[in-house]
Formats: sequence, structure tokens, C-alpha cells
Amino acid sequence: MPTTLRVASFNVENLFSRVKILNLRDHSVAADALKQVDDLNKLLRKTSYSTTDKRQIVDLYQALKIYIQIREDRGKLFNRTKTQVVAHGVRDWDGEVEFKRAKFSEQARENTAKVIKAVKADVACIVEAEARPALVAFNADLLDSRKFKYAMLIDGNDPRGIDVGVLSGFPIVSLKSHLYDGSANSRTFSRDCLRVEMQLPSGQSLHLLCNHFKSKSGGETATDPRRRRQAERVAEILGEYDLTRDLLIVAGDLNDTPTRNPLRPLLDLPHLHDVLALQFPSDAAARWTYHFRDVQQIDYILVSEPLKNAFAKAGVERRGIYRLAQITGGAEREFDTVTRWTDAASDHGAVWAEFTL
Repeated sequence: MPTTLRVASFNVENLFSRVKILNLRDHSVAADALKQVDDLNKLLRKTSYSTTDKRQIVDLYQALKIYIQIREDRGKLFNRTKTQVVAHGVRDWDGEVEFKRAKFSEQARENTAKVIKAVKADVACIVEAEARPALVAFNADLLDSRKFKYAMLIDGNDPRGIDVGVLSGFPIVSLKSHLYDGSANSRTFSRDCLRVEMQLPSGQSLHLLCNHFKSKSGGETATDPRRRRQAERVAEILGEYDLTRDLLIVAGDLNDTPTRNPLRPLLDLPHLHDVLALQFPSDAAARWTYHFRDVQQIDYILVSEPLKNAFAKAGVERRGIYRLAQITGGAEREFDTVTRWTDAASDHGAVWAEFTL
């Protein structure tokens, strides 16, 4: 019996987890709490704890425990209930104060989740997520983790910590990172080309290559060569597969439009097809995924020949974009919950595609 497969690619625009103490709306409260953390750390570093020190350590911990935890790696600082200090000084134990992370509850994250839920994907390439714990927490807090049973992300090359990852309802059976491609002084990928192999219920392998190419920040003249090098390298990686037989997807934010030179080595590859071009063959304007001065397509789902043959439909979920109604002249409208720039799910739409296998 035929089965339906839905795949999505979404630049979630800085999906960072936040420490609770820095996520407070009242900055004066956060400043006071941070001062207390500093006082606690000074006490914990003392060679010898007096009776007064021990009482202050307990009092500060109890006041701050909603924001922090104290990790004990060796020895013991507290008794079991953390109501009494049992260490006599810093030499009796080893550990540190750790900040607890906030749950994703603010409106922007809720709208990000709303976009992902709307596309109803079985597999999603996620761009600009901070780390696997952040992706797992987002999945657990705001998505249905029963649908996306698997979440994977490997820290990439971007010093800001914006990486590519995957959410999958299918078991992940293998991973390969390309963050070390190139030389030590010139890495090929700005983030990574993360290769993920999943096993479909039929037993077939689904191969997904998640990407986030170099942005145009600094101008096209300066950045075109690296994007082209990235496109050439992905095309080279695809040479390891049989695009006439394998179920393969290249997805992500490629940071350039289909007609420009940097992406040509990838987009011109035989047996690799842009799902938005399949859906809108004579209407390039309908394929837009991003708005900056004008609308343009910079996000992609590219599929191998067997998936092209199984293609059913595709689209772009744009309702997480702020002022969508204004951009489209009223043809499309943003979610009612997207009322400010800070509430927007992203400045990108989510590309999705459906296949009947």
C-alpha cells in the first residue's frame, strides 16, 4: 500500500535556549539574582567555611535554586536535602554552579512551533538551531515529541553557534559531518553539510543532507566564491550516491537565488530536482521563501529522481513571517499571533514537499 512522506526545511532564525536568570522580563531582578550568584561563588571558593559562611551558602542556594543548580563532581557540599553544608571548605569537594535553562515559552518560539506543526512533516531539516539540547528541549516543550522521536545536531563551524540539525519521525541509522572539509584555515562549510540516513517503515533508506550556505553579508562579490565552493562540494558528495535509485534530499538555506552563478554546480546536477520548481514550473514568483527588499527563493528541497517520480505536491508555509499581508498585498496573511518583529517565527518561510512512495 502506498505511503505518504512529508519533508520540510525551515530556517528557524536563532533557536537558542536561554538561561532562566537572563530570561526575566524585569532586568533589575536578573541583576540582583546575578549579584547573589557572584556572592555564592565567592563563598564556595573559600578555603575554610565558617558557620556563618555555611548558613549563607544554604540561604543563597535556596533563594537561587529556581535559576541554578550546584553540580558536585567529587565529594559533597550539601547533605541529601541540601539544607546543610557538610564540606568544611573548597578542598572537600569539587564542582560548580550551573545555570538552569528556560523552557521555550515566548511568543516567537510558539510561532516557530506553529509553522513546523502546520507543514506536518515527518522529517525536517532545521537551520540556525544552537545545539542538540536546545533542539531536544524545543521538540519536547513546543512540538509533539511523539511525532519527532529523533532529534540530531552536531556543532558546526559558525562561532555564533547557529547550526543545522534534523527532526525525524524515523530512526536515524547513520550520521556524517563535513565540518572539517577544506583546510584548517579555510573550511568549506560555514556551518556543516550534515548527512543523515533514516530508515523508512518500508525498510528503505532516506538520505538527507542539511545545509546552511554562506550568507551574502559583506556583499555578493566577497561571498559568491565560498557559496559556489559549497555548492561544488555538495555536488561532489552526491557523487557517492546513485541519484537515479537512491531516495535522497538536499535541504536547507542556500542563501542565494536559483538563477545566480554560485548555486549552478548543484542546481544543474542531473537527476536532482527543486520541489518548488516541480510545483510551480511556470511561476518562479510563487517559490519565494524570504523577503529582503524583495521576495526571493533562498531555501530549498532538492530531490533525487525516485522522489521526483513520487512527488505529490509542495509549498512554502509563510505565515510565521511578520507583515506577510503587506508583503503579498493581502494574498497571504501571517498568523494572528505574529504581531511584531520579535514575535515572528522567522524571516524565512518553511519549504515542504509531499511524496507518495
